[in-house]
Amino acid sequence: MISRILKSIFFKKATGKAGRYVQNSARLFELAKDVMGKMNQVGFKGGLAEVAGSVQVLIRMVRAYASGEYKGLPWKSLISVVAVLIYFVSPIDLIPDFLPVIGIADDVALIAWLIKTLGSDIAKFSQWEKSEKTINIG
Repeated sequence: MISRILKSIFFKKATGKAGRYVQNSARLFELAKDVMGKMNQVGFKGGLAEVAGSVQVLIRMVRAYASGEYKGLPWKSLISVVAVLIYFVSPIDLIPDFLPVIGIADDVALIAWLIKTLGSDIAKFSQWEKSEKTINIG
């Protein structure tokens, strides 16, 4: 399924948009807001709770990049993250979202692929995030 998604016109359009999005912080923040809205609408529960956690990490990564706080993400990885998030919020993709249950199957598969593919970049971001939240005393 992943190869079909990655070769689809829908993902190619999302990738093209991603290049423009990463150059505009306001667009990145708006995208993060749209992704959160879709997550609340879909309601990732049960077995999909792990997917929701992964998407939240991606949202925090995009927000940290957009705010200028985190610049450790390679350009290619950033484009991939933004493209996947654009695809995720798009209601019309390989499997349209209006189809009950199966409508998000392609979104979930694409997110799982991204998490696996960018594992080291995501781990570096998570480590950075933990160090930023740690309070240094003396």
